[in-house]
Amino acid sequence: MNGIWSLLNKPHEGEDFFLPDLCSSVAVFTLVVLAELVVMLWVLAQPGAGGFDWLQLAMASLFVQWIVLLSAALLCRMRPWMQRRPLWLAISACYAVVIGLTLLFTVLAEWVLQQGMAGAPPLRVDLLLRHGLIALIMTSLLLRYFYLHQQRQLQVQSELQSRLQSLQSRIRPHFLFNSLNSIVSLIGSQPQQAENAVLDLADLFRANLSEAGGVATWAQEKRLCEGYLRIEKYRLGKRLEVQWHTESLPPDTPMPLLTLQPLLENAILHGLSPQLEGGDISIYAAYVNGRVELEVSNSCPEVLDSHQGARMALHNIRARLAALFGPQSRVEIWRDGPRFFSKLVYPCIEQSPTHQRSH
Repeated sequence: MNGIWSLLNKPHEGEDFFLPDLCSSVAVFTLVVLAELVVMLWVLAQPGAGGFDWLQLAMASLFVQWIVLLSAALLCRMRPWMQRRPLWLAISACYAVVIGLTLLFTVLAEWVLQQGMAGAPPLRVDLLLRHGLIALIMTSLLLRYFYLHQQRQLQVQSELQSRLQSLQSRIRPHFLFNSLNSIVSLIGSQPQQAENAVLDLADLFRANLSEAGGVATWAQEKRLCEGYLRIEKYRLGKRLEVQWHTESLPPDTPMPLLTLQPLLENAILHGLSPQLEGGDISIYAAYVNGRVELEVSNSCPEVLDSHQGARMALHNIRARLAALFGPQSRVEIWRDGPRFFSKLVYPCIEQSPTHQRSH
């Protein structure tokens, strides 16, 4: 009992609030359709020998839709206020609005009918009780539906977050392991560069890798990749050349952390490192027709090593993009002559103002 009472006395803001945003067109349309279906069922259930009563349907629809639309408008206005109040008070406010409007329109409807009828009987108390009880039942069903829907949404988000963190955790140790290997190789021959690489790695983990799985920005991912390439540059020297062609992608473009970095890591480990002369990496990023396109191309040996770790990294990237951006996202790899290509594409509707002006 104490747990239930504390729950009812606790305000529920943000995603924890049971009542959806009734100002949205989708919510209003859903309420109107549901109300009309209830009215139609009620009219069909009425006994009558003359067939379907269209006039009764029209009058009942007018009566119910006024209540539904005004209730939605009032609850939409009251939603911020209800979020800051105890849960029991927010629920009571919902009942008060719907039942109060139902009784008010019942009185108004009876008054309008009495105006056109001589000697009309006074307002019946049983009619008020019947309409109030119907409003109470329908409000309870809707609130129950909203609550279950909200709980389902929270569960889906929790499962998605757990899945993203699991995928992210598979990549982070791999990135750390290879970065430390690069640093170890510098200790004997180039101790100053090894020290700089340790500082770079510490900054990267402190600034970026501490964040949980989810959507970050292109600016954060690029900063992470620049740090990783700097560490590899200490080890490979002139054997590693990098070209960036990413000016057309806005810095605030949504992108999961550690999305580009595994592609660069594969390019270095399986493309450049096996070659004595090294090679180059070209990075292209752009926003094209509502999609983010990110492509990495690198020089590669004649026989390309298909390592299990490379396939796992690509699988993780595919899974994270699909979880965050839907089935339209994809990851492609192919070889064209002496170069190997990796490309990821996913839909994105958010653009920075500077990017919009450039178009």
